[in-house]
Amino acid sequence: MKIGIAGAGGIGSNVAANLVRSGVSCLKIIDFDRIEPSNLNRQFYFRDQIGRLKVEMLAENLRRIRADARIETMAVRIDAANCREILADCRLIVEGLDRASEKKMLMETLAGEGRIIVSACGIAGHDLDGIRVKQLGGCTIVGDFVTDCAMAPLFAHKVSAVASIMTGIILRKGGYYD
Repeated sequence: MKIGIAGAGGIGSNVAANLVRSGVSCLKIIDFDRIEPSNLNRQFYFRDQIGRLKVEMLAENLRRIRADARIETMAVRIDAANCREILADCRLIVEGLDRASEKKMLMETLAGEGRIIVSACGIAGHDLDGIRVKQLGGCTIVGDFVTDCAMAPLFAHKVSAVASIMTGIILRKGGYYD
């Protein structure tokens, strides 16, 4: 099964690395952005990759973990007009988009299509105690549901914790283990 990853930032890049390290070999990664120095504290990129497209560098980094991984990349901004088409071949989708409006668009656009969507909400700050999991229709959401990056800085340990919980959900719901 191909897993779609919408957004290759803190959530998307870390979930992708976790999945590949867990034996998943077929991913489709969508993001339009380039790596910035401020990304390095929590995303699966390196200093020599600054300025390069996230999707290209993430695919390169993932293949360093698993050379036979089948990774498709698309350097585009996902929106309501192209969302269905871009993710048409993905039954399971990781929502790793930055803005609340983009997250809402993806979930609303794909709602009721029988897909599994795993999303994050409230990944900023340092407190791990508030992280929980909620089910909203066909979407599972992980985070503290309060702390937005406009309210607090993003820290690697919290982003990684949320990404790890999301990975476990994806592996279970994707049938990788029971």
